[in-house]
Amino acid sequence: MTELAPVLGVLAAVVGIAGNIPYIRDTLRRSTRPHRGTWLIWCALAIVVCVSQRADGASWSLVMAGTHVALNAAILVLAIRLGTGGLSATDRFLMTLAAAGLAGWLIADEPVVATACVVLADVIAAAMMVPKTYRDPHSETLSTFSLASLGGMLAAGSVAAIEPELLLYPAYYCLVNGALALLIVHRRTALSGARPAFALR
Repeated sequence: MTELAPVLGVLAAVVGIAGNIPYIRDTLRRSTRPHRGTWLIWCALAIVVCVSQRADGASWSLVMAGTHVALNAAILVLAIRLGTGGLSATDRFLMTLAAAGLAGWLIADEPVVATACVVLADVIAAAMMVPKTYRDPHSETLSTFSLASLGGMLAAGSVAAIEPELLLYPAYYCLVNGALALLIVHRRTALSGARPAFALR
Protein backbone atom coordinates (compact mmCIF):
# COMPACT_ATOMS: atom_id res chain seq x y z
CA MET A 1 0.00 0.00 0.00
CA THR A 2 2.91 2.36 0.72
CA GLU A 3 3.95 2.49 -2.94
CA LEU A 4 0.39 3.45 -3.92
CA ALA A 5 0.15 6.22 -1.32
CA PRO A 6 1.47 9.01 -3.60
CA VAL A 7 -0.90 8.01 -6.41
CA LEU A 8 -3.91 7.78 -4.11
CA GLY A 9 -3.02 11.08 -2.42
CA VAL A 10 -2.80 12.93 -5.72
CA LEU A 11 -6.02 11.27 -6.96
CA ALA A 12 -7.80 12.36 -3.77
CA ALA A 13 -6.74 15.97 -4.44
CA VAL A 14 -7.81 15.77 -8.10
CA VAL A 15 -11.19 14.32 -7.13
CA GLY A 16 -11.58 17.06 -4.50
CA ILE A 17 -10.94 19.76 -7.10
CA ALA A 18 -13.25 18.07 -9.61
CA GLY A 19 -16.03 17.91 -7.01
CA ASN A 20 -15.78 21.54 -5.90
CA ILE A 21 -15.63 23.15 -9.33
CA PRO A 22 -19.31 22.30 -10.08
CA TYR A 23 -20.25 23.59 -6.61
CA ILE A 24 -18.56 26.93 -7.27
CA ARG A 25 -20.13 27.08 -10.74
CA ASP A 26 -23.63 26.34 -9.40
CA THR A 27 -23.21 28.87 -6.59
CA LEU A 28 -22.31 31.56 -9.12
CA ARG A 29 -25.37 30.54 -11.14
CA ARG A 30 -27.49 30.82 -7.95
CA SER A 31 -28.79 27.24 -8.35
CA THR A 32 -26.76 26.09 -5.31
CA ARG A 33 -27.10 28.05 -2.08
CA PRO A 34 -24.32 27.12 0.37
CA HIS A 35 -25.01 27.37 4.09
CA ARG A 36 -22.73 30.09 5.45
CA GLY A 37 -22.28 28.55 8.90
CA THR A 38 -21.45 25.13 7.45
CA TRP A 39 -18.79 26.48 5.12
CA LEU A 40 -17.31 28.74 7.79
CA ILE A 41 -16.80 25.70 10.03
CA TRP A 42 -15.57 23.53 7.15
CA CYS A 43 -13.04 26.18 6.14
CA ALA A 44 -11.69 26.41 9.69
CA LEU A 45 -11.64 22.63 10.01
CA ALA A 46 -9.78 22.20 6.73
CA ILE A 47 -6.99 24.37 8.13
CA VAL A 48 -7.02 22.50 11.46
CA VAL A 49 -6.97 19.07 9.80
CA CYS A 50 -4.13 20.06 7.48
CA VAL A 51 -1.98 21.31 10.39
CA SER A 52 -2.99 18.43 12.65
CA GLN A 53 -2.29 15.66 10.13
CA ARG A 54 1.07 17.21 9.26
CA ALA A 55 1.96 17.21 12.96
CA ASP A 56 0.86 13.57 13.21
CA GLY A 57 3.22 12.55 10.42
CA ALA A 58 0.85 12.32 7.46
CA SER A 59 2.45 12.54 4.04
CA TRP A 60 0.55 12.14 0.78
CA SER A 61 -2.86 12.40 2.44
CA LEU A 62 -1.90 16.05 3.09
CA VAL A 63 -2.39 16.76 -0.61
CA MET A 64 -6.16 16.43 -0.22
CA ALA A 65 -6.14 18.37 3.06
CA GLY A 66 -4.26 21.29 1.52
CA THR A 67 -6.56 21.32 -1.49
CA HIS A 68 -9.58 21.52 0.83
CA VAL A 69 -8.21 24.60 2.54
CA ALA A 70 -8.08 26.54 -0.74
CA LEU A 71 -11.40 25.28 -2.09
CA ASN A 72 -13.35 25.70 1.16
CA ALA A 73 -12.05 29.24 1.51
CA ALA A 74 -13.23 30.05 -2.03
CA ILE A 75 -16.71 28.63 -1.36
CA LEU A 76 -16.93 30.46 1.98
CA VAL A 77 -16.27 33.78 0.22
CA LEU A 78 -19.08 32.98 -2.25
CA ALA A 79 -21.39 31.79 0.54
CA ILE A 80 -21.08 35.09 2.41
CA ARG A 81 -22.54 36.90 -0.59
CA LEU A 82 -24.70 34.23 -2.27
CA GLY A 83 -25.45 31.69 0.47
CA THR A 84 -28.03 31.23 3.18
CA GLY A 85 -28.19 30.65 6.94
CA GLY A 86 -25.70 31.30 9.68
CA LEU A 87 -27.63 33.85 11.74
CA SER A 88 -30.39 31.92 13.53
CA ALA A 89 -30.19 30.98 17.21
CA THR A 90 -29.86 27.29 16.25
CA ASP A 91 -27.04 28.05 13.82
CA ARG A 92 -25.20 30.11 16.44
CA PHE A 93 -25.60 27.31 18.99
CA LEU A 94 -24.25 24.70 16.58
CA MET A 95 -21.34 26.97 15.62
CA THR A 96 -20.52 27.34 19.33
CA LEU A 97 -20.45 23.54 19.68
CA ALA A 98 -18.21 23.30 16.63
CA ALA A 99 -15.90 25.91 18.15
CA ALA A 100 -15.75 23.75 21.29
CA GLY A 101 -14.62 20.87 19.08
CA LEU A 102 -11.87 23.05 17.65
CA ALA A 103 -10.85 24.07 21.16
CA GLY A 104 -10.73 20.38 22.09
CA TRP A 105 -8.30 19.81 19.23
CA LEU A 106 -6.06 22.63 20.46
CA ILE A 107 -6.09 21.36 24.05
CA ALA A 108 -5.84 17.59 23.55
CA ASP A 109 -2.36 16.07 23.55
CA GLU A 110 -3.58 12.69 22.30
CA PRO A 111 -3.79 12.68 18.46
CA VAL A 112 -6.84 10.38 18.34
CA VAL A 113 -8.75 12.61 20.77
CA ALA A 114 -7.76 15.73 18.83
CA THR A 115 -8.91 14.22 15.54
CA ALA A 116 -12.15 13.04 17.18
CA CYS A 117 -12.81 16.66 18.23
CA VAL A 118 -12.37 17.74 14.62
CA VAL A 119 -14.77 15.02 13.47
CA LEU A 120 -17.33 16.18 16.06
CA ALA A 121 -17.12 19.76 14.79
CA ASP A 122 -17.44 18.54 11.21
CA VAL A 123 -20.54 16.49 12.06
CA ILE A 124 -22.13 19.63 13.52
CA ALA A 125 -21.27 21.60 10.36
CA ALA A 126 -22.90 18.91 8.21
CA ALA A 127 -25.94 18.87 10.50
CA MET A 128 -26.40 22.62 9.96
CA MET A 129 -27.07 22.13 6.26
CA VAL A 130 -29.29 19.05 6.59
CA PRO A 131 -32.62 20.89 7.19
CA LYS A 132 -32.07 23.12 4.13
CA THR A 133 -31.00 20.16 2.01
CA TYR A 134 -34.00 18.13 3.16
CA ARG A 135 -36.43 20.94 2.26
CA ASP A 136 -34.72 21.88 -1.01
CA PRO A 137 -32.37 19.13 -2.25
CA HIS A 138 -31.79 21.02 -5.49
CA SER A 139 -30.09 23.78 -3.50
CA GLU A 140 -27.01 21.54 -3.22
CA THR A 141 -24.76 20.05 -5.91
CA LEU A 142 -24.94 16.26 -5.78
CA SER A 143 -21.68 15.61 -7.63
CA THR A 144 -19.71 17.60 -5.04
CA PHE A 145 -20.69 15.30 -2.17
CA SER A 146 -20.43 12.12 -4.26
CA LEU A 147 -16.89 12.99 -5.36
CA ALA A 148 -15.97 14.16 -1.85
CA SER A 149 -16.93 10.71 -0.55
CA LEU A 150 -14.70 9.11 -3.18
CA GLY A 151 -11.91 11.54 -2.28
CA GLY A 152 -12.14 10.52 1.38
CA MET A 153 -11.84 6.87 0.39
CA LEU A 154 -8.75 7.60 -1.72
CA ALA A 155 -7.22 9.72 1.06
CA ALA A 156 -7.74 6.88 3.54
CA GLY A 157 -5.90 4.60 1.15
CA SER A 158 -3.05 7.11 0.86
CA VAL A 159 -2.30 7.10 4.60
CA ALA A 160 1.26 5.84 4.99
CA ALA A 161 0.70 4.08 8.32
CA ILE A 162 -2.34 2.21 9.62
CA GLU A 163 -2.88 4.45 12.62
CA PRO A 164 -6.28 5.56 13.99
CA GLU A 165 -5.34 9.25 14.20
CA LEU A 166 -4.45 9.26 10.50
CA LEU A 167 -7.33 7.09 9.25
CA LEU A 168 -10.17 8.53 11.34
CA TYR A 169 -10.73 11.77 9.46
CA PRO A 170 -10.50 10.54 5.83
CA ALA A 171 -12.71 7.54 6.68
CA TYR A 172 -15.25 9.82 8.36
CA TYR A 173 -15.05 12.25 5.43
CA CYS A 174 -15.91 9.44 3.03
CA LEU A 175 -18.93 8.39 5.12
CA VAL A 176 -20.42 11.82 5.89
CA ASN A 177 -20.22 13.03 2.30
CA GLY A 178 -21.67 9.74 1.08
CA ALA A 179 -24.55 10.20 3.53
CA LEU A 180 -25.19 13.76 2.30
CA ALA A 181 -25.16 12.56 -1.32
CA LEU A 182 -27.69 9.84 -0.46
CA LEU A 183 -29.89 12.41 1.30
CA ILE A 184 -29.90 14.62 -1.81
CA VAL A 185 -30.79 11.67 -4.07
CA HIS A 186 -33.50 10.44 -1.69
CA ARG A 187 -35.16 13.84 -1.31
CA ARG A 188 -35.01 14.64 -5.02
CA THR A 189 -36.60 11.29 -5.75
CA ALA A 190 -39.28 11.77 -3.09
CA LEU A 191 -40.16 15.24 -4.35
CA SER A 192 -40.27 14.20 -7.99
CA GLY A 193 -42.23 11.00 -7.26
CA ALA A 194 -40.01 9.19 -9.74
CA ARG A 195 -37.22 6.68 -9.62
CA PRO A 196 -33.79 8.28 -8.99
CA ALA A 197 -32.25 9.71 -12.13
CA PHE A 198 -28.90 10.32 -10.37
CA ALA A 199 -28.42 13.63 -12.17
CA LEU A 200 -25.11 14.87 -10.80
CA ARG A 201 -25.94 18.57 -10.52
